[in-house]
Amino acid sequence: MRRSYVRALGTAALAATLVVAAGCQDSGGEEGTASGDCGGKIAIFGAFTGDNAGLVIPSLNGAKLAVKQFNEANPDCKVTMQEFDTQGDPAVATPFANQIAGDNSFLGVIGGHFSGESDATMPIYQAAGLAMVAPSATRTDLTQKGNTSFFRVVGNDGTQAGAVATYLKAQNAQKVFMIDDASAYGAGITEELGKQLGPLVVNKDKIQERQAQFDATISKIKAAQADYVFYGGYTREAAPLVKQMRAAGVQAKFVGPDGLYDPAFPEGASGGAEGAIITCPCLPADKAGGTFAADYQKEYNIPPGSYGAEGFDAAKIYLDAFKDGKKTRADILAYVKSYDKQGVSKYIKFDAKGDVDPTKVVIWAYQIKGTAIEPLQELKLS
Repeated sequence: MRRSYVRALGTAALAATLVVAAGCQDSGGEEGTASGDCGGKIAIFGAFTGDNAGLVIPSLNGAKLAVKQFNEANPDCKVTMQEFDTQGDPAVATPFANQIAGDNSFLGVIGGHFSGESDATMPIYQAAGLAMVAPSATRTDLTQKGNTSFFRVVGNDGTQAGAVATYLKAQNAQKVFMIDDASAYGAGITEELGKQLGPLVVNKDKIQERQAQFDATISKIKAAQADYVFYGGYTREAAPLVKQMRAAGVQAKFVGPDGLYDPAFPEGASGGAEGAIITCPCLPADKAGGTFAADYQKEYNIPPGSYGAEGFDAAKIYLDAFKDGKKTRADILAYVKSYDKQGVSKYIKFDAKGDVDPTKVVIWAYQIKGTAIEPLQELKLS
């Protein structure tokens, strides 16, 4: 998931957000130093406010929960986590990355959550020797650029697109109309799916970020007589798009990937999203390991939502590193590369490129019912 739009930089956007309450002060300014012999500081960045924040907040909360539980269980090994709200914008994420990379007290980074901001900041973190563990940046080529410090705990868009293609074929889809928002994420996953569907794709169209009226696209869908519409993008445009489709009498089944796994999608569509399918390389709450779902519900009084378990796992990798006595960026980077443990979302072990073991990846389909996003079925990988 992963927005690549560019906004004007404001003073508030360039200020780091508050340190997560973890029961201690930030570690000192020298690399690897922390209060006592154990612990340290990590950064987390992503769209914590803005139009698509609903997709990212569960991951942030999962990471915060992991830090809180760790500090309660390890009073002599305190960890702090500082939040940087990028709104998913690479232009905001880049100065934050420079700030984090230049502060030797930061020993690791959780993020990005969107592919555009991840792509923009990967070289900065790599040059600084900082490990970067992404809970949800899925664009396939992020791990094909030769970067040696980027890792992700989710399957990539190629894997998800294969699962979506298998699902659509199993549903006997005859004519699939494909739309994307031209973002790094939306265009990427739509292209991946197009390769898998081949002649089932009857037409394609692109929309623009912040577009509000979709008459031209809807006319093309009608002309194609599509029985399925696949939309690669985010909630802000998807909600009015599907609402206007239904108002225009288009009954084609609406399918979208994890960029739409946001409560704002069914709410903004005003009933137009009823029955829509959302796919995600993220687990339903009741499928997560251990007591994670119950702990999250108790902490936040809501179910985990998209990427909550994956955010927890991303933080847990660093927490395990601190617990094992790692105190420098180099030691932690090496620890992440060799990580080999069961997480709450899946078994986590990275290949040489930084992708999580593909045999452990799961893709789920969710269905919109009213304003709820409910698990439908686990999808077969192609």
